[in-house]
Amino acid sequence: MITKQRIGVVLLGFFALLISTVSSIVAGTEKPLSITVGSKAFTESVILGEMLKHLAGQTGIATHHQRELGGSRVLWNALLSGEIDAYPEYNGTLLQEILVKENLKTEAELKQALTERGLRMTTPLGFNNTYALGMKAELAERFKIHTISDLKNHPEFVLGFSNEFMDRADGWPGLQQRYQLPQKKVRGLDHNLAYRGINSGSLQAIDLYATDAEIAYYKLRTLEDDLNYFPVYNAVILYRADLEQRAPEVVVMFNQLAGSIDALTMSKMNFQVKQNNEPESTVAAGFLQQTLNMDVDYQVQTVWQRFVKHSGEHLLLVGISLSAAIIFAVPLGILAAHNERLGSIVLSVAGIVQTIPALALFVFMIPLLGIGGPPAIMALFLYSLLPIIRNTYAGIKDIPPAIIESAQALGLPSRARLRIVELPLATRAILAGIKTSAVINVGTASLSALIGAGGYGQPILTGIRLDNIGLILEGAIPAAVLALLVQALFELIERGLLPKGLRIKALGAR
Repeated sequence: MITKQRIGVVLLGFFALLISTVSSIVAGTEKPLSITVGSKAFTESVILGEMLKHLAGQTGIATHHQRELGGSRVLWNALLSGEIDAYPEYNGTLLQEILVKENLKTEAELKQALTERGLRMTTPLGFNNTYALGMKAELAERFKIHTISDLKNHPEFVLGFSNEFMDRADGWPGLQQRYQLPQKKVRGLDHNLAYRGINSGSLQAIDLYATDAEIAYYKLRTLEDDLNYFPVYNAVILYRADLEQRAPEVVVMFNQLAGSIDALTMSKMNFQVKQNNEPESTVAAGFLQQTLNMDVDYQVQTVWQRFVKHSGEHLLLVGISLSAAIIFAVPLGILAAHNERLGSIVLSVAGIVQTIPALALFVFMIPLLGIGGPPAIMALFLYSLLPIIRNTYAGIKDIPPAIIESAQALGLPSRARLRIVELPLATRAILAGIKTSAVINVGTASLSALIGAGGYGQPILTGIRLDNIGLILEGAIPAAVLALLVQALFELIERGLLPKGLRIKALGAR
């Protein structure tokens, strides 16, 4: 009989191999000193991240910039775990969101709390990028709205806030309570998409960052915070305390930014990127040259160079995760087909995993495996299991009982029956499941960019942030083409693996 113990041992072996592979990616090999800086998923943070990259690069130390990693919590946790060494933050976010439970009141208390966590903070960079609410100036004038309190008279307004603002301690819940705002139609969406919504008229008010270039571009009125709800959000650089020992010269370079960027300058740099389509690296280098008299040697990647880089990242994510899923899921499907009780458990667990939203699954992996490739590979692996398990199970269960009985009558042992009869007859179904998983995997891998794994999702995210259709297509078109190529590849494999008699039968059925 098919030995469940043998299959179990094989599965455990494969799973151990997968964990070992992912762990080795996380651990890496001994490398020369390098610095990794991070940035959030909005333009200002990316520009400041590029400045940190240029400054650290001036010391001769290899520096990498993990761009657009998501919200404050993702960057904070990455800094605590050592995944990144530094990132631009705001003291208001630290006090009102990240460390709000500690009820810190002064800068000295904030610095002490950071020290206890092995972190340091530079002197403020010179500008206050506070939150604000904004409306189209024309609409605000029509309804005579100048302050946030004036919104109480318009419960019919539709408000759109960035997803992070919807849940922050210093965001919508507290704002609504302080001002007793009556609006019920409040939507959470990407910060950059909110500007499009207010410009189209589908939103009447949105949250702003005080230095956003879009405020002037879309002719918005910033509403007065007449009850002084929003705190000061002075920009600072957070970095790991051990950086002072590992690369003290880098810390010296970071501190050169202190007090050097006022709000108008930051707003102009945002405008250069958002509206003039200048690369963040170019804008950051221009500022350092003009303000700190620093010559920065950098290169802006061409479209082809970006395509090659993102293709390599995407193929790596898909290749490792899909291969592991095939190796793991096919035996699971076989096991499920030969043991009804165990099969229902396997299919149920795989089904539950499949119902978890893909973005949530990526985020769940971060505490276990950090940011970048490892958590993305694990999430894609888990997301690819169900179609293969289910089709393997169905392919074996759909074999006519008469054929199985004939094989048993011939005296074929269970392993030989599986190899000679069951798997060949189930091949078409198994490959159909693999093709489904492959297409899902290629598309879902685009979300990996949200946790720093790169791939075709990177230009898509950047294109959304910059409202640049060309960049969006730079990621979307190759991802679609890759999905079609992967599907065609497995169709060729199917023709090669499917026994000749079954191929003839399949053609006749068509």
